[in-house]
Amino acid sequence: MALHFELVTPGKLVRSEDVHMVVVPGVEGEFGVLEGHAPFMSTIRDGDVQVYRSEGASPESIAVRGGFAEVGDNGLTVLAEHVED
Repeated sequence: MALHFELVTPGKLVRSEDVHMVVVPGVEGEFGVLEGHAPFMSTIRDGDVQVYRSEGASPESIAVRGGFAEVGDNGLTVLAEHVED
């Protein structure tokens, strides 16, 4: 099974894909999300979202500035104020 991950900004959908795991820079520390994670919401700090496409793979880093992360029935959604290109 895979985790559905979406990364959005106020202006556009940046990513929408199924991945193994995502590590998010929360304001109280980084947290990892896998398929089946309990629902919750967190504020995120400036930092790198680490996207692991498959188990054991090297992560892809995506720089984000501020926003929120929500884990729900549909997976993980990160709403970032800004995403570095």
